[in-house]
Amino acid sequence: MELRCLIVDDSLRFLEAARRLLELQSVRVVGTAGTGERALELAAELRPDVALVDVGLGEESGFDVARRLGAVPVIMISTRDADDLGQLVEESPAVGFLPKARLSGPAIRALLSGSRGT
Repeated sequence: MELRCLIVDDSLRFLEAARRLLELQSVRVVGTAGTGERALELAAELRPDVALVDVGLGEESGFDVARRLGAVPVIMISTRDADDLGQLVEESPAVGFLPKARLSGPAIRALLSGSRGT
């Protein structure tokens, strides 16, 4: 089954690299957004299966964006370590957290299937 993904990050370089990586691993990136507002627009329009949301979106909080995405399952991503963000991730509506260095199609699928990641 194809997994449809929205990536939300304020780094264009990361967005492009993540798209290439995930599409090689059978994850269809249906959209990318650099702001929370754009993420909300794309989520409503594209109805992704999952949104990968960076913890820090410039002056925005990725955790706030995650709350506003509503029914879309969210996986928080960051260059920061899980130990630095554990409590924030636990209190968020996100299904889990992935460090950007460990981002992969299998890791996303594992979190969506119920294995909470760090």
